[in-house]
Amino acid sequence: MLKTNAQPEFINREISWLKFNQRVLQEAADPTTPLIERLKFLGIFSNNQDEFFRVRVATLSRMSDFNEKQVASTMNDPVKVLKEINEIIFDQQKQFIEIYWDILSLLEQKNIFILNETQLDEKQGAYINEYFHEQVRPNLFPIMISHFEHSTALKDKSIYLAVCLRKKDKKTAENYALIKVPVDSVSRFLILPKTDDRTCIILLDDIIRYCLKDIFRIFGYDTFEAYTIKFTRDAELDIDNDVSKSFMQLISESLKQRSIGRPVRFIFDRTIPAPLLKILIKKFKITHKDDLIGGGRYHNFKDFINFPNVGSPDLEYPVKPALHHKDLPHSRSLFSSIKEKDIMLHFPYQSFDYMIDLLREASIDPKVKSIKMTLYRLAKNSNIINALVNAARNGKEVTVYLELQARFDERANIEWSQKLLEEGAKIIHGQTGRKVHAKLLLIKRREGKKDVSYSNIGTGNFNEESARIFADDSLFTCNPDIASDVEKVFSLFVNNYEPMSFKSLIVSPFYMRQHFTRMLETEISNARAGKKAWVILKLNSLVDENIARKLYEASEAGVNIKIIVRGSCILKAGKGSFSDKIEAISIVDKFLEHSRVLIFYNGGDEKYFISSADWMTRNFDHRVEVACPIFDKSIQKEIKDMIKIQLKDNVKARCLNYNKYNQYKSHQGKKEIRSQYEIYEYLKRKLEIGN
Repeated sequence: MLKTNAQPEFINREISWLKFNQRVLQEAADPTTPLIERLKFLGIFSNNQDEFFRVRVATLSRMSDFNEKQVASTMNDPVKVLKEINEIIFDQQKQFIEIYWDILSLLEQKNIFILNETQLDEKQGAYINEYFHEQVRPNLFPIMISHFEHSTALKDKSIYLAVCLRKKDKKTAENYALIKVPVDSVSRFLILPKTDDRTCIILLDDIIRYCLKDIFRIFGYDTFEAYTIKFTRDAELDIDNDVSKSFMQLISESLKQRSIGRPVRFIFDRTIPAPLLKILIKKFKITHKDDLIGGGRYHNFKDFINFPNVGSPDLEYPVKPALHHKDLPHSRSLFSSIKEKDIMLHFPYQSFDYMIDLLREASIDPKVKSIKMTLYRLAKNSNIINALVNAARNGKEVTVYLELQARFDERANIEWSQKLLEEGAKIIHGQTGRKVHAKLLLIKRREGKKDVSYSNIGTGNFNEESARIFADDSLFTCNPDIASDVEKVFSLFVNNYEPMSFKSLIVSPFYMRQHFTRMLETEISNARAGKKAWVILKLNSLVDENIARKLYEASEAGVNIKIIVRGSCILKAGKGSFSDKIEAISIVDKFLEHSRVLIFYNGGDEKYFISSADWMTRNFDHRVEVACPIFDKSIQKEIKDMIKIQLKDNVKARCLNYNKYNQYKSHQGKKEIRSQYEIYEYLKRKLEIGN
């Protein structure tokens, strides 16, 4: 127990998340970050913020509707938190705009210009007119605001132009229209023909602005002004309990409800005329509770994630080829290599193609009898699905748990489910409120007179697109105890999630919280006995208060705790006796740090785990998650070496200790260590020397 009688101090979860997004904004502001990458970080920041409003702010808004003491105590009063969120967002948006204009100025020094519709010369105007009529206009369907009845017609995540229509002689009454900017079918960015060594780009919004006359002149108008607006809606799915419907039906119907969810944010160009804004607020039924935010000329900066590099290669991060693994030669069956020893891959440093190759080999290998897999988020054009389809066509027994509740991927997963079903695969769906987030693959192969099982347990999705930018770990093993446990996890899905015992895997929602609590208690006991005790945790989020209290207790007992957390972390590290043994950092860089790694000193018998789970209440108590022990000594050393490199990062690591929050770790007078670059070189050296 904590010695102090005071309640332990925590950072509010939502505020901690905003501090994480501030780190993304820092990357956009960093002058050492290549210019196009800086624009992309602005896009990532914007996309993160949209999802934050759709999920977390929406949840707080709903909670603030209820005046319950329990809600107020657990959420530190939703109304006050929402007020603090708005203050932070306002400040971040000011920084965002300053960074954007700074980047534009620096791009202009490289002869790259982002033009608006008022800055075009005659030749550019003619080019845009032709482009508009051929590519853009067929995708435009204006709505006259006077005829607009249903605010639910406005799509979430989309941007609209609110257009003022006037006639100079004022003989025709002023009118207003809405136009959806069709970024889902036309690129947001158009590269104009190069002139005088100048490369110019114009946004789709401004192409439409330039050509408004071609849309509305036939109605007698000759003066046009357009202002960008955007809705953000509550993204929570409201799933009913109608037992007569399949789970897929329930999810499909809930997706339709999401499209008309209550607005939690309405952003508008702050230069919009007051009469037009008043009309929009009335038409859209915006209430005093909804966030009205005056913004700039452009919204949906998430599109800048795909901003084209029209300059020199140094405007982007250098592309390094994915490394091979020394124990997986191309000339040899992957099954033979995995049977020989455990193998761990580290994406994106090493190639995700091995995963595709394993499934491809399994799909045509006559010895393979069955394939079982959990799928959460998939690539748009998924080779994982293609391999599973091929396996089913080749007579393999293919069983897939496909999570329909993967937020924002529900629709895609419904379509993948239907495709697999059509090919003869067995599809399992879950239960309302219980997601399967574990990343598991089990392949059974008939070798001689017995079945041999090959398992893969990972920290990230089976997704070849995200594997290029998400830093994850993936274990391939022929260990029979692990395989038996993976089989048991799959049996949970068809046996109503009845608890069962596991030999090796740590599985939530049954045992994970208790297991890691016991691991921490072992360190606490050893520290109090004067023995060496330490813990290293690498996570995406650490927000569970009970486990956080246990970490405070461990620190107070003398356990040295080092934490690498990318996103939210409610701990106040390095503050007073209750957390002075805790050191927390966050790394935001080229790749998105996504792996979960847990290491415990354990009296000298060090224990290593990789996991799909963050230390959040939902992961411990409401999801099916897996943590897998790492038994192979060489892989343990590799993991520890990589973690040590990250702990030494002094270029892209930020301190999360309370008195230095979000400050870059100093490298003054020291060798610069940028962990993502160092890890690539570390794995490259291992490949070259063969150990």
